[in-house]
Amino acid sequence: MVKRINLALQGGGAHGAFTWGVLDRLLESPDIEIAGISGTSAGALNAAAVKSGLVQGGPDHARANLDWVWGRITGLPSLDAPDWLRYFLPTTPQISQAIEYSLPYLVGDLISRGTSPYAYGPFYANPLEPIVNDLHFHHIRSDDGPALFICATNVRTGKIRVFAGDAITPEAILASACLPTIFKAVEILEPDGRLEAYWDGGYSGNPALFPLFDPELPNDIVVININPLTRDTLPYTPQEILNRINEISFNSTLLRELRAINFVERLIEQGAVAEGAMKKLRIHMIADDKLMNDLSVATKVVPSALLISRLKLAGRAAAEGFLEAHLDDIGTRSSIDVEEMFG
Repeated sequence: MVKRINLALQGGGAHGAFTWGVLDRLLESPDIEIAGISGTSAGALNAAAVKSGLVQGGPDHARANLDWVWGRITGLPSLDAPDWLRYFLPTTPQISQAIEYSLPYLVGDLISRGTSPYAYGPFYANPLEPIVNDLHFHHIRSDDGPALFICATNVRTGKIRVFAGDAITPEAILASACLPTIFKAVEILEPDGRLEAYWDGGYSGNPALFPLFDPELPNDIVVININPLTRDTLPYTPQEILNRINEISFNSTLLRELRAINFVERLIEQGAVAEGAMKKLRIHMIADDKLMNDLSVATKVVPSALLISRLKLAGRAAAEGFLEAHLDDIGTRSSIDVEEMFG
């Protein structure tokens, strides 16, 4: 029996390659049907690639779309290294440290701290723009395939904006991935005629879960988490402190929504609300906190082909483990203890 699921795809820059690997494995499974996707930042780009591919030609086309997107991000046609070569490659912490102290990152970090993206004038360019513009938006906006929701943050109000249907444009994807220290705010003309500016959706919903509460969508939400929820060591260096601040801030909205879901679940179990008045959701999560704990914020910004390849493989392995352990839970029960997450 095919299991229908919703996907919630977190943002996290180049760490979104982990999500690529997870999606690559889920799309291989004949037991899984993707009914809805909510994505933020890198999650929005992954989500758009999957939706376009599913509409255009099914799971294999969606996987090819993801390969194309990440190939464009790294500038390489293929990220697959021979198995024998992997034994001679540096470890993940070594790659992370090399990127953290690399000249491109150190210079870029210094510039972003003292220079506004608006200071570049005619020399400003968003490297994601040509990639996003080459996506097939007539497929992305189609009524066919999974429901798609893209999250961004309104700069003026600080509120979340969820783009869906015809509102999903190249600008909406770019807005969802707009880190304000690196990119200019993305301006979008709203239906009421107001020109609104948007920043990264991670500040207000990483990703938003509430669009997936639609009664026509299944009750199972699989969160693909790429920002570690916990770190066992206290950060001491400026980079470690910045890294942990980044993780906490980009997990906070997700944790608030999970807490609300848990509250509603307890109300339903206690009979405090009428049967059918609220949707009882089943929550699942695919993550690799051990791997992500080895990475710094620098590795989100610098798209190292070697690291992206490793993240994809880790994502596939995590999805494989999830399917082996929890496929039967889908449609039956949550596979994580949401209440324990707040204990």
